[in-house]
Amino acid sequence: MKNLKTILIALLAITFITSCTTDNLDPSIEQEKSVEGSIQTTGDVKGILLGAYNRMTAMGYYGRNYIIFGEVRTDNTFANANSGRFVEPGRFKLQASYADPYDAWFGMYRTIASANIIIGTDGAGLEGELAEFNHYKGQALTMRALAHFDALKLFGQTHAGGTLGVPYVTEYKGNDLFPSRLTVDEVKTLIIQDLKDAKALMSSTYDDSLKQMFGSASPDALLSRVYLYFGMWPEARDAAKNVINTGSFSVMSKDGFVSSFATDGSSNTIFALAFSDTDNLGGNSLGFIYKGAVYGDIEVLENAQDLYEAGDVRGQGGILGMEGDMIRNLGKYPALNGFDDVNIIRYEEVILNYAEALWRINSADPNVLVELNKITANRGATALTSVNLDVILNERRKELMFEGFRFDDLMRNNRSIEKVDPKQGFDSAIPYGDKRLAFPIPDDEVNANSNIIQNDGY
Repeated sequence: MKNLKTILIALLAITFITSCTTDNLDPSIEQEKSVEGSIQTTGDVKGILLGAYNRMTAMGYYGRNYIIFGEVRTDNTFANANSGRFVEPGRFKLQASYADPYDAWFGMYRTIASANIIIGTDGAGLEGELAEFNHYKGQALTMRALAHFDALKLFGQTHAGGTLGVPYVTEYKGNDLFPSRLTVDEVKTLIIQDLKDAKALMSSTYDDSLKQMFGSASPDALLSRVYLYFGMWPEARDAAKNVINTGSFSVMSKDGFVSSFATDGSSNTIFALAFSDTDNLGGNSLGFIYKGAVYGDIEVLENAQDLYEAGDVRGQGGILGMEGDMIRNLGKYPALNGFDDVNIIRYEEVILNYAEALWRINSADPNVLVELNKITANRGATALTSVNLDVILNERRKELMFEGFRFDDLMRNNRSIEKVDPKQGFDSAIPYGDKRLAFPIPDDEVNANSNIIQNDGY
């Protein structure tokens, strides 16, 4: 969990930082002086960085919504309308005026704004070690890349019949106060470059032992995710292999798997966001959304439950459980009050990225099964003896369920969103390329920025 005092101090340093719209990117002179005058040491930079991580914990971003969006629009879960939350995303009936796109967009771009303060700082003029500053700058570049990547996947037209991505904001209070949407390919190039630049700046000497800040392996781990998403197989293989070669992480054992989601700094954690007792209280937490103690809006579909064989710790009696007649995620995000760290990058994802990249390059590569079975062997599941794309996607689904990966896995493989259960909110399958697969740009952003083009259908 976060040190609350540290976070509060950090937040005071960046309370003015908001989104990429004009009024929000142009704080008052008084505010500007406050932040610029405060960056004198590497410690000051760390304080701003901690505040930036806090931006990522916002309810609309990794605190809850962004993760749920990757599940409720798939064959994993459905929104039961207990409180009305996530019903419209689950039905693919969002509008630009709704809170869901607004909260996600501004959560991401506020994070980017915070990161850009650090990226734009001249470390050579600060008191403290330049190498330490560079490590913090590398974290900020990693954060900027991830937030843009997440925005691209949610709002970009990659899989919705168009070519528009999202604005790529690289300066805090830069000259371009009305940024236009770049193409998907342009955004992809900038994401990759930011992660490469981050990797060059970071050192394991300064890695956080609890892994609550991006570490030196994080850029490669995220590069393996990005490359996989865009079908860059050799690059995905090499980036994943770089993480594996560090020897710093391991696949969590069967006995430790469930408890690892309530443990800070587990051996399979590459990066996790920490939460304190002031973050996402009560019904706003992932725990409350997945469990029925209060709202319990997100239930598990039988189709998802049926994936797991008896004895698989990810299934019934492990991660899954029953609340009355409702199938629930009980094991991931177990604390109802939201105190648990939220894994953003797990080592198991990197292994899965590596295995898929190997298979894409050479489907007969025996190492594909070796890598996949590193996970089955530690979950109580039967070892795989053959592999194809459906097997790989199925293994990803079983391992990463409830962590927000399913929608993106379907999209990057040009798959439709199938209707497998009457409980899903939409009437029939959502075909790949449908305009509804991209979120609308929120009205507040479109109205504030005349250069923003709205997605089709909104």
